[in-house]
Amino acid sequence: MSRRTACCQIVPPHLLRRLAEAGEPDAARAAQHTLETSLRHAGQRSVRTAQSSTRGGNGAVGLIPPELRGRAEQSGDYELPANTVRRQADSSAPFRPDRSIYDAGHTTDLPGTKRRGEGDPASDDESVNEAYDGLGDTFSLYADVYDRNSLDGNGLPLLASVHYDRNFDNAYWDGEQMVFGDGDGVYFTSFTDSVDVIGHELTHGVTQYTAGLTYVGQSGALNESVSDCFGSMVKQRVNGKTAADADWLIGAGLFTPKVHGVALRSMKAPGTAYDDPHLGKDPQPATMAAYQDLPHDEEHDNGGVHINSGIPNRAFYLAATAVGGNTWDGAGRIWYDVLTNAALPKDVDFKGFAEATIKSAGTIFGAGTSQEQAVQQAWIDVQVLTTA
Repeated sequence: MSRRTACCQIVPPHLLRRLAEAGEPDAARAAQHTLETSLRHAGQRSVRTAQSSTRGGNGAVGLIPPELRGRAEQSGDYELPANTVRRQADSSAPFRPDRSIYDAGHTTDLPGTKRRGEGDPASDDESVNEAYDGLGDTFSLYADVYDRNSLDGNGLPLLASVHYDRNFDNAYWDGEQMVFGDGDGVYFTSFTDSVDVIGHELTHGVTQYTAGLTYVGQSGALNESVSDCFGSMVKQRVNGKTAADADWLIGAGLFTPKVHGVALRSMKAPGTAYDDPHLGKDPQPATMAAYQDLPHDEEHDNGGVHINSGIPNRAFYLAATAVGGNTWDGAGRIWYDVLTNAALPKDVDFKGFAEATIKSAGTIFGAGTSQEQAVQQAWIDVQVLTTA
């Protein structure tokens, strides 16, 4: 069964467009193909997101293989809110992932041939194992820290396909599963190499089932930023790093040595992740003074959602490092609480989201606490809020 790809991918269109124009011939063609695939089918994931009833309706299992569909349907009553925690019959039993990794065989037919299921021994294919581990690491963050049973809160099976297409320069969550390209081998390596990329894309699934942030303008940039925040926490937790010790880079393992850059994005210092003659310079702003007010269309990445996400990204970094300790226990708790709060508007702007995080910090840690003050100051520092 051939399926169309999603519009929301880890490598943003502005970078692919630049590479298509200035890259080496074979890599430029690969970038152009990846870009055209994204733009031609833009909105596909939005349709699936709507069908999944993000505030707690029917789980999106229409394209999940039959052997997984039954388990998804048996995982719980999808009439409950998506952020409602449902334990198994034995309430003390831990949540457990249900992973299936497929090989697309360099085609666009999904999911492909199954290579590894939950509990199976490691494959001889490194990409299969990296995808399996990355799905498990992301599941573990949400289950162990936030008591959330998979992306939908109801034990949704986790499905991934590796070796998608040929020289495909991206990875994405399509509304139902993860898809990984192998990269062009010139500028990009395999997209299973970075666990934060896996965490980022799977978090789009969590957002799909919770806040359902509209993928345009500031709410779209927040959608991207939330994925960066939790993707970074997945990596930090895997590597045993505190907020102070983390590198705060997204996709640090994706570039080949040919690229003058360290990652796709820097949450600590937006705009500094790369400066390359073929890829161009990282365009992310760090404050509202450099916010890019772009047209809300596909050509401009729905209002620059991958560009302007640098502003809330830096706010999260500042809040996390000011609160200190493990990010997932501090700022992560606050952001998760906001993400799963049914009162958050789907089209919330930066200011509305900032105010929600401050309120959440006061609720979780106490009004007037250092944690609440740290969150407020972070949003002031990136100029979303003022001191007035």
